[in-house]
Amino acid sequence: MSTYKLYYFNNRGRGEVCRLIFAAAGQIYEDIRYEDDQWLLYKDKILLGQMPVLEYNDIKLPQSRAIARFLAKQFQLAVFDEQNDVKREELSKKFFSKELPKHLQNLDVLLKVFGNGGSFFVGNHLTWADLYFYNFFETILGINENCLNNYPSLKQNRQEVEKQPKIAKYLQNRPKTSI
Repeated sequence: MSTYKLYYFNNRGRGEVCRLIFAAAGQIYEDIRYEDDQWLLYKDKILLGQMPVLEYNDIKLPQSRAIARFLAKQFQLAVFDEQNDVKREELSKKFFSKELPKHLQNLDVLLKVFGNGGSFFVGNHLTWADLYFYNFFETILGINENCLNNYPSLKQNRQEVEKQPKIAKYLQNRPKTSI
């Protein structure tokens, strides 16, 4: 028989929604709680060094939202219906038409101010900020390929990141996956 083990601190925090899902489903699970002083002894053994972690069938799943979605599907607590699909579609449209442009405009300003007119977010060389936003842009472009059309400096930043030899090599060799 498969058993569920939830690893988290001895508090509610990010682990509580998972515990509530188990309770709502009437599912027995092992609730493994660490006190703060114990955590340091186990941190290196825990996937990503973060909690919560769900262990199920020899798979260890990190990240509270990923665990909650997984459990919701396991126990028929996820919502799958046409009405909610329509709501999701409307939220997506609103996000890409109203919210995302505000954020992209702010990023555009930050790039120009902190990048001293260059193509990188900080100074005149690649930093983790450029890599962070490159990844963010890749994600949103995978959903809406035109979202950067009004932001030539952000597009230029992406291109500059892709031109970096080590990054270009990585991008060329990385596995092709969806978002």
